[in-house]
Amino acid sequence: MPELSFTSAAPGAWRDKPWHRAWLESQANILFDLFDPVAINPKGGFFDLDPSGKPLPGSAVRPIHTTARAVHCYVIASLLGRPGSDRMIDHGMNYLWHSHRDAQHGGYMWSLDDNGPKDASKQGYGHAFVLLAASSAKLVGHPLADRMLDDVTTILNDRFWEDQHGAITEEFERDWTPMRGYRGQNSNMHLTEALMAAYEATANQDYLRKAERIADLIINRRARECDFRVAEHFDEQWSVDRSYKAVNEMFRPSGTTPGHWLEWSRLTLQLWVLGGKSHDWMPAAAETLFRRSVELGWDRSKGGFFYTLDWADKPSFRFKPWWPIAEAAGAVTFLIEHRPSPFHEEWYRRIWNTIAESYIDREHGGWFEELDENLVPAHSLFAGKADLYHALQACLIPLYPAQGSLTKAIG
Repeated sequence: MPELSFTSAAPGAWRDKPWHRAWLESQANILFDLFDPVAINPKGGFFDLDPSGKPLPGSAVRPIHTTARAVHCYVIASLLGRPGSDRMIDHGMNYLWHSHRDAQHGGYMWSLDDNGPKDASKQGYGHAFVLLAASSAKLVGHPLADRMLDDVTTILNDRFWEDQHGAITEEFERDWTPMRGYRGQNSNMHLTEALMAAYEATANQDYLRKAERIADLIINRRARECDFRVAEHFDEQWSVDRSYKAVNEMFRPSGTTPGHWLEWSRLTLQLWVLGGKSHDWMPAAAETLFRRSVELGWDRSKGGFFYTLDWADKPSFRFKPWWPIAEAAGAVTFLIEHRPSPFHEEWYRRIWNTIAESYIDREHGGWFEELDENLVPAHSLFAGKADLYHALQACLIPLYPAQGSLTKAIG
């Protein structure tokens, strides 16, 4: 399918139009309708779904972020008033607390199967999502929320946080033996999101200050040094590692990842608002991150965002997962509110046109988790449907003031 050569310039912002808003709400409901009936694994956690929306064979291994993100999404559903959501929250919170939480050594194990720990390592990425789940669950009064929030905060502060750098280390063995030699932006980016949610849930300034320090390191210093390409991989002193070769394309891909530039664009503006608009560098950085992502990461021939670029800005992994364009929708929404321009409105429409034409699975519901270079559904990285997290937030963020997290805006 060729890239659109025309993007409507009809007057008025799309996100203000009742029809567009109703369409976004309907898409969010379709996502919930896909997951609600089948997602709960009776042995704990949630099933991954196959392309038709049924439990995916071989999905007995449950990584922690899948459960934590489901809790966050169903808190959103509960705040919206969607019946059945509280059961999903309770199921996920209990699995995090009673199964992923390591009663022997402390912290939260990365993945479990029906027999217990599968990968018992303690990863910053996973702990960031536990913090997000606990912070979100606190907003609906879940009985485990305060205990989990206190517990994971202590672990993050005592085990992961490196105050000399203003960011977290990456991972440990189950017994807290360090895995040395690597620092990553992805875990710190998601921790920034979770720290903001924790600040909104508790008003504890320490969460906000840590989020600001991470953003200053990764965006204001390291990304700025790279002409606002967000580096993914670093050594222990937070020097950029441009030679890093991926051993896990899903969580640590080689090169740079424009989808993360888009994610940081939104998070930086959200952090600017939460911090009282006191950091002057943040709005311009958010705008530049978005512009660089569409200049370098967007496929001008066929549309969609390439997954990765090399350091010469050439597409490396040319397939197009769902989450970068979902994050683009959230980022451009925040930009339209805080840095309004015809450029941002044009991209808002282009992004949603591409999602509607290529990413939405009209036969089975939900979104295609991956398209190839020609925008044809593919499965090189993912075996089945994507979870709710990215697509749901893309649909809902435009419906609320771009002043904080969705849970805070809805609640």
